[in-house]
Amino acid sequence: MRRNWTQEEVDYLRNAWGNVRLGLICKNLSRSENSVLQKVYRLHLGAFLENSIYITKNQLFKALGLNYSNSYSKISWFLSRGLKTHKVRRNEQVFEMVMIEEFWDWAYKNQGFLDFSKFEKNSLGAEPEWVERKRKSDIVRIQQIKTTPWTKWEDNYLSELLKKQKYGYKELSKILCRSEGAIQRRICDLNIRYRPVKADNHIPWSEEEFEILGEMIKKGCKYEEISEKINRSAKAIRGRVFDHYLTERLDLVRAYIGNDRFGDNIPNRPLKYRRLMTEDDRAAANSLLAALAGEIRCIAKEKSPVADEFKQYWQKDMCKLWDDVKGCLANENDCDSCASFKRVEPQFCKRCGITFFERKSNDICNACRSARIKQAQRKYAILSNKRRIKNEV
Repeated sequence: MRRNWTQEEVDYLRNAWGNVRLGLICKNLSRSENSVLQKVYRLHLGAFLENSIYITKNQLFKALGLNYSNSYSKISWFLSRGLKTHKVRRNEQVFEMVMIEEFWDWAYKNQGFLDFSKFEKNSLGAEPEWVERKRKSDIVRIQQIKTTPWTKWEDNYLSELLKKQKYGYKELSKILCRSEGAIQRRICDLNIRYRPVKADNHIPWSEEEFEILGEMIKKGCKYEEISEKINRSAKAIRGRVFDHYLTERLDLVRAYIGNDRFGDNIPNRPLKYRRLMTEDDRAAANSLLAALAGEIRCIAKEKSPVADEFKQYWQKDMCKLWDDVKGCLANENDCDSCASFKRVEPQFCKRCGITFFERKSNDICNACRSARIKQAQRKYAILSNKRRIKNEV
């Protein structure tokens, strides 16, 4: 007999339609598939996938005005940047879909990578507050910065502007309506001999500029917007960001900063970024490297068999071709019959005037080399102190 639908069953169907597979809905309601589909039609619930908390990859890319058939987009979105996908069954078909809430969380962390200029408002339902600001920002940027292929006229115009030696990257970007990175890449591709005029890199950054930089990064602004605000080239801003966080990706920098200020929560510097370390970290790294080099030298010397083989030959200590680890560099078997002997010649120190003996050629002795390092450190400390006092005034 025909059984009437209760309000509880209708409410369950409204909530489950699009989120629970049809077979499980029929089982939970104890109704046939035909009965459920007829009720869906009468309630005007629409297609199954249109009522889901999920969205297909193709629908997502279409809403954002992108082409999903591009293999680069698939790699950069789902493999490189880790956007999660879920398999959803609809009858006998299985769809690979993206949960909308997970997409918004992922999009917030990858704002610098995304372009919302073609994304219509509420096309994916309710939006977070930051999306509208991001959309407006991308629309303004797409109007100011061209992403189309370079034309022959633009190439010639770029070459003429560079020959004048009057414009830097920031000025060229405004004239050509291209990003500074695109201009730099094009100069290399065309193998143009001239380069943009370098900006003055000796103007120190103020605390206000750092504060503005941090706030704009947390808002999801791009380098071009930050450049307009603090009146520095995007290239200079990229360098300053990299010096602090070892990356130019603003999404990663935003994650490092969190709710703090720019310059906080910086990552540890590996040895290849020694120039970016603080004075204390650099001194500690130098001590560790010196200790490691000395330890390696001692171990290599102990394991080397040449010390025992040439133990009876005193001549080796006076020979320029002797090495404590490698042995005889002239490949002689012994020192008595050696025809390649070269005596370590005395050297004159240009700094203190003493005579010293070293196998390697040097203009100054070891003691003077250490003294010059200390002298350079004192000079650097004095100049740094003068700059600090000048900035405070």
